[in-house]
Amino acid sequence: MNGPTSNRRQPFRFLLDAHSGVPAYRQIIDQVLAATAGGALKAGDQLPTVRQLAVDLSINPNTVMRAYRELEIRGVLATQQGTGTFIAPTEVRPDEAERQRRLSHLVGEFAARVGGEGFTLQEVIGRLGELLAEQGRRK
Repeated sequence: MNGPTSNRRQPFRFLLDAHSGVPAYRQIIDQVLAATAGGALKAGDQLPTVRQLAVDLSINPNTVMRAYRELEIRGVLATQQGTGTFIAPTEVRPDEAERQRRLSHLVGEFAARVGGEGFTLQEVIGRLGELLAEQGRRK
């Protein structure tokens, strides 16, 4: 029953940011990890084929294959020959090292973006200090 009242979820869509400075394979990995942690992708959900995702994102299939392979090594994906690639039936919980790596990555991206807007890191650090103080006063 797939009518307008059906409760089927919309398929997950990958989006790449060519201006982020983050390699495409890394963006795919990060999006799958975030989607599984956030519930947008659940155990058993099927991902697009390597070829289909490469076409959809206009990238080389080897890039998609690299991302899928790394996710499979981590136990996030399970590939069944002839059937497809699926979210593995395990809960994704980033360990502390992965969490810190992700934080470093985000801070690096943020620093590059604010630098591109003409702000110095000192200005940013000053503003972050102000935000921290404001947050402390609210508690």
